[in-house]
Formats: sequence, structure tokens, C-alpha cells
Amino acid sequence: MPLAIRTAQPRKSRIKPPAPRRSRATQRASLAAAACALAALAPRAEAQTPSPLGEWQYSAGIPLEKMFQPNRPDFEARLGVGATFEPRYDGSDRYHTQVGPSIDLRYRDILFGSTGEGFGANVLQGENWRVSVAAVYDLGRRGQDDPTRLHGMGNINPAPELKIAGEYVISKDFPLVFRTAFTRSFGGSNGWIADLGAYMPLPGSNQNFYWFAGPSVTFADSNYMQSWFGVTPQQAAASGYRQYDASAGLKSAGFGITMVYFVNKHWFVSADGAIKRLLGSASHSPIIQSKTGGVCDVSINYQF
Repeated sequence: MPLAIRTAQPRKSRIKPPAPRRSRATQRASLAAAACALAALAPRAEAQTPSPLGEWQYSAGIPLEKMFQPNRPDFEARLGVGATFEPRYDGSDRYHTQVGPSIDLRYRDILFGSTGEGFGANVLQGENWRVSVAAVYDLGRRGQDDPTRLHGMGNINPAPELKIAGEYVISKDFPLVFRTAFTRSFGGSNGWIADLGAYMPLPGSNQNFYWFAGPSVTFADSNYMQSWFGVTPQQAAASGYRQYDASAGLKSAGFGITMVYFVNKHWFVSADGAIKRLLGSASHSPIIQSKTGGVCDVSINYQF
């Protein structure tokens, strides 16, 4: 959707410039990362239901903040509203738009509450890494999400989940970030899912605009795969789909881009785009209408 954005005056950076002995290429990489680290990205408006977004896009930029601006306020809050355009269900070729809040609350780089990362704490951390534990919520899948395609498949019930995630930044000079997240559903699919991803700041990032890009891959156990992509004998009889047993393993691979533009020191606009390809037994499921899915979202946020 079009957005009217006025140009903001550059904000002063508290980040020290690179040492003179570094090469020009190294300076550019460090300055790009420093610009990206001026503020964290707001979490996305979408729920934790499976999405083509990479897991890293929920927290993009946050570990870079700590490296370049270690002396941050004890409490930080960012609130907004966003809209997401995404498939009706994982594997659908039909799309819909969802609107919801964008919330990101952080206390002393320890406690956090976010619509993207959930509610949790950084239980272990260093200068360039962190390990977090969080409670999240999966909205599941309802037959009414797409009555013509999911008729007779029943619902995957909403369920609380436990997420254990880790992030590691190589260095200031080479700000490549790796993220891994393991999520366990208690109810719903009753399964495990693992996301591995990486991202970097892109050229052109500055104090008012910055963007990231990177790939991701997702693995899942048999409980998760069977819930989302399998067809039981009872479902086959009710839906007309053939019976299908989905097995554990590689679920999907994708690539995402995240962008943030600061209108001023308080208001900013965040946008994401990602594409995902279903792989393994997920791609052969009879309920899949399209192996490739995309998503885009935009949110308008205010940081205190």
C-alpha cells in the first residue's frame, strides 16, 4: 500500500567511527551495521502461525544494537499497527490480509515482550551472542480459513508454544548474524519445529533507513508434519483427499528482506517481504495447492 513519508533530519550517532587503519570496504561494512544498530526493528503484526517470513525477521537488527550501542535505556517500548498479506494456510495459493498490533517491550536486554518473539528472557548472553527462552502462541489452522480447500480436514487447534532461540554476530567489521530457533507446541500439532537463518545489513543503509536480507531453512518432526500436511483415513473420507503420511525432515527454504525507515526519532515504518518453497514430504501433500508462497507486510510504529 502507498505510504506518504517525509524526509527526516539525520540523527546524531553515538557510535564511534572505525579506526583509520581499516580498509575502505571494512569501513563501509562497519558503518552500515552501525547505522542499522541505531534502533531495533519493531516486531511484525502477524501471529506465530506458519508464515513464509524467516524466523530471523522477527528480531532482525536487535543483536546488532547491543554491539554498537551497549549503553541503552533500561526500558524501551515500541507500539504500532500493521497489516500482513499472506497465504490462507501453509501451502495455499489463495491469500488474505490480516491486521493487528505491533508491540515490542524490552527491559535491560533481559526481559522482552513482542508480537514477533513472544514473551521471554535472554537467559545467556555475551557481547555478540544471546540465548533466549520465550512463550509464544500458535493460532493453528481452521477449516474456515479456506472452506473449499480444507473441507473435511478439521482444525489444528490454537496452542501455547515454548521457543528456545540463539543469535550470534560474527563481528562489527563483518555483521553477519546467525539465528536458530527451536519451538515446541503444547497442543495443536504437538510437534517440534526448527528454524535456521542468517542475515546481513545491505548497502545503502544509513541512520534513517536500513535494510537486511538473508536465507532460512525449516525442519520439523513427524507430529508437526503430519498435523499440517498429512491426511488421516478419517480426513480422507471426509475431504476427498487421498490418505497421506507426512514424515519428519526438511520442511521449507526461503529468503527474506526487511526494511525500516525512520520518519523522525519516534515514528518509523517497517516493511517485510519473503518467499518460501515447501520441500520434502510437505511438498507432496495432497492439500498443497502451491509449493511456493510469499508474504509482505507493513507496520507504522512509535518508539518512546
